[in-house]
Amino acid sequence: MRGRLVAVAMLCGAGLVQLLPSLPGLTVQAIFFGALSVLTALFCVLLRRKPAWSRACATVLLMLWAFGSTFTYVVLRAESRLHDRLALSNENLVSRVELRVAGLPRIKARSRQFEAEVLSSRPSGVPSRIMVNWGAKGYAGPYADEQGEVAHFPEIIPGQVWKMALILKTPHGARNPHGFDYEAYVFADGIRAVGRVRGNPRYLRDEGWAGLAVSAQRARYYVRKAMLPFVEDKRYGAVLLALTIGDQASVSANDWIIFNRSGITHLVSISGSHITMIAAVGGLAVFWLWRRLRWRGVGLSEYIPARMAAAVVALTIAWLYCLLAGWGVPARRTFLMLSVIGAAQFLRVPLSASRLLSAVAVIVVLLDPWALLASGFWLSFGAVAILLASAAWWGRLLSKERGSRYQTVCSAAMSITCLQMAITVGLMPALALIFHEVSIVSPLVNAYAIPIISFIVTPLALLLGLFALLQVLVPAFVGFCFGISWFAHTAFSVMMQPTVWLAELPWASFTVAAAPISLTVLALLGIVLAIAPYGFPLRSMGWLLMLPALTWQPLRPAAGEWTLYALDVGQGSALVVQTAEHVLLFDSGLRHSAQSDQGMRTIVPFLRALGERKLDIMIVSHADIDHAGGVRSVLENTKVEQSFSSFPLGRYLSIEAGRLRQPFLQKNAPLAQSPCRYGTRWTMDGVTFSFLWPLKHNVSAQAGSKVRNAASCVLRIQGAYHAALLPGDIGKAEEVALADRGMQRVDVMVAPHHGSAKSSTPAFVSASGARHVLVQVGLMNRYGHPASQTVARWQRQGAKVWRSDRDGAVSVRSRQSGLVVQSERQLQRRYWQHTMPNVTPQ
Repeated sequence: MRGRLVAVAMLCGAGLVQLLPSLPGLTVQAIFFGALSVLTALFCVLLRRKPAWSRACATVLLMLWAFGSTFTYVVLRAESRLHDRLALSNENLVSRVELRVAGLPRIKARSRQFEAEVLSSRPSGVPSRIMVNWGAKGYAGPYADEQGEVAHFPEIIPGQVWKMALILKTPHGARNPHGFDYEAYVFADGIRAVGRVRGNPRYLRDEGWAGLAVSAQRARYYVRKAMLPFVEDKRYGAVLLALTIGDQASVSANDWIIFNRSGITHLVSISGSHITMIAAVGGLAVFWLWRRLRWRGVGLSEYIPARMAAAVVALTIAWLYCLLAGWGVPARRTFLMLSVIGAAQFLRVPLSASRLLSAVAVIVVLLDPWALLASGFWLSFGAVAILLASAAWWGRLLSKERGSRYQTVCSAAMSITCLQMAITVGLMPALALIFHEVSIVSPLVNAYAIPIISFIVTPLALLLGLFALLQVLVPAFVGFCFGISWFAHTAFSVMMQPTVWLAELPWASFTVAAAPISLTVLALLGIVLAIAPYGFPLRSMGWLLMLPALTWQPLRPAAGEWTLYALDVGQGSALVVQTAEHVLLFDSGLRHSAQSDQGMRTIVPFLRALGERKLDIMIVSHADIDHAGGVRSVLENTKVEQSFSSFPLGRYLSIEAGRLRQPFLQKNAPLAQSPCRYGTRWTMDGVTFSFLWPLKHNVSAQAGSKVRNAASCVLRIQGAYHAALLPGDIGKAEEVALADRGMQRVDVMVAPHHGSAKSSTPAFVSASGARHVLVQVGLMNRYGHPASQTVARWQRQGAKVWRSDRDGAVSVRSRQSGLVVQSERQLQRRYWQHTMPNVTPQ
């Protein structure tokens, strides 16, 4: 028990570092270890007087030393990574870099993306590992299909050395409440700069065997290259690649939505069960052969026991497959777990499930302290814990009778399927806490998906990868590869037909609001109790302990109060307003491509985290793509009662459907659609909403940019205690008109037109009287928003300016007690967080 407590202390020490806003200095660490040394000395004195306390005190001291040592170790690792950064003098400027391709390139129709190791640079100050984006010349537009017309690129292979001119930037991502932290993701991966290719890169040489990591990525590349001719024209061909080499980049966003809603995401990626299955097949084959092979008349098992030889081969296969899969957290966990089990068998060391999990978790974290940031770490270890607990529940049959081989195989397949089902059900609460969505149809879908994917699709995909490589040497295997590909794809396609139907049912899933940390801890305790063995005290209470987190609803404003969230959506606009019982969305952010927009990236997940299942009001200020780009995704994923817009919304959706080549289903349209115009007003929960602009009728969705901006919806929010104004992209003339017509003062203002140089006129700024100004802009955007003179104008008026590129999402709470404004980057600051150059917080 002492060893497991020490392991928990080490994990807590590593985890605490990842929660810090800044890394502690040597002084803080010296004080901690000094105090711990004094405490240890006092314990030694106390031990002489009261020996009965020795074991408990020794355990506590060991835990404290383990905690402190791990904490210091992780801090040193983090400091080393922070020092490997892009020099400020190189930010957003061209650097000439000699680099080696270090990762499997991500292939799109008009771009290539890959990780690279920097060998040299001019000027210096470039970090050792960067992400390179190599795009085709010319802008294809936001509706360009990622799988559309293919641009020509040279073959990019891991290990190649290139000389490139790159515009380098420090990684910077959106920061929204309960949202994905891109900066944490790239920091954990060791990516310290992102580069965009300029000009024509020059190939220098090939260093394909520069190291084990590069060699593994090179092997993945050649397997993918060999498989592509057999899968690239198939609807789910990308899934076969994902199951073989862990390359999930080609799986479409729409497919991931279906997988998430149906609860089979864990089945369409390389998991611990796949690795274990492949290793077990190899080990059993060697075990069978080893007992039958002889050398000079003596059986090989006389030299080396068959069990030992099978274990070594199984571990070797698992290691090679983990490398082929990309060496992610689930792969590392699986290999280390198999290694620890094998070592324990060889050394005859008894190893319980809890000892196994704690030992492997510590090893994984010591090798990669940032593994704790990945949801895969927690889900992977949680799945194994459920697996081990489930196996312990069922025990073993007392009967000694053995059936036929067919019955044995069927029994084993049934056991594996039942274990997978136990994992699926057991992880549902954890998935709800992480992704804020619970799939109702998941148990049903997994009941038939687990055996099909585990026993048919995955083995066939691996066989396809093997024979696709062999057909390069033996062309006769080409037909065999096409046959394997057809069978694997047909099996998966047949499985997906009922899966898609079930996932599209209105009740297929339900949202779960983001729970506070106290209820989250209580739910995790409930999961631990629920998977405990039969007879464990309070075991039946486990599921009850999960209910508070799963049914949690965040506190809403009282009548007359409101909360406004200015989301961080880059160079675009999206604002969510909550009242006591209603929710409103003003604009929907930018569309990035045919497959990606801020509606799906940011707005829908944020509404789920709030526990909102529908929108009462959706307002689209005008038809610019940075304000209306996410409308379609919002409508397809959230029920909207009423919409207002300065243009015909139905016509806009129809035009966009033609550009996307995907019809928009009328069942997803708002129940009521109205134009926004001066004089329209309504009251919800004691808060009055009124349109101050436009004065005239709506404009066409295809009107020019200046016309669309001039017709932007301008919404005033008047609560019992404070007021806010959301002006869209109105320009100077519209601002002057509003000021001349006697615009009432407000407490909060969203900067018109993202703070452009031609907006926020002196008359408008003076008339508004705003104390807080929210500017929604992207970092280093090409428009120069916000203009320095515009920011200065608001500041001279006494307003505090909040910028999404510097502060992240900003929340404004209007309460009887006062107005509270907070930013996400202040509330959830982490030591890896990027600070904007030349812009300091106010």
